[in-house]
Amino acid sequence: MSKSELKPIPPAELVALAQGVMKAAKFPQLATIDGDQPRLRPVSPVRTEGFTVYVANLRVYHKTGEIAANPKVELCYVDDHHNQVRITGVAEVLTERPLLEEIWNSNPLLRQYLGSLDNPMLIVYRIRPARVRYMVEWALEYYEVPTA
Repeated sequence: MSKSELKPIPPAELVALAQGVMKAAKFPQLATIDGDQPRLRPVSPVRTEGFTVYVANLRVYHKTGEIAANPKVELCYVDDHHNQVRITGVAEVLTERPLLEEIWNSNPLLRQYLGSLDNPMLIVYRIRPARVRYMVEWALEYYEVPTA
């Protein structure tokens, strides 16, 4: 099987295509490292700004320790057409109160289950992209998506 060549896509169009996949897929998979074992689970982002993704978590979840030990993570979104977006980045605990309040106020499920923004179980991670890649269906090659 011969290797296909990627057709050029203008950077602005790549950004729009990648963000379209993220919007359509809704629930990405989050990859972390547990010692020497990769772990993968679906997550439900509570906010997305461009390619910066915010994920709520509970302190008792196993991924909390995994991220504390190694904050390097990857999110993978796949839409119904098998287009993919992979966001490689670093997860950091969000501490800015105004942004936490915005996230809290816009997410009724958080409020329903946790009762208060000051619930000590709540952690919100901000995953800042170091690299974003986009793949059309099963092309087997990624486009590098500009993040700035």
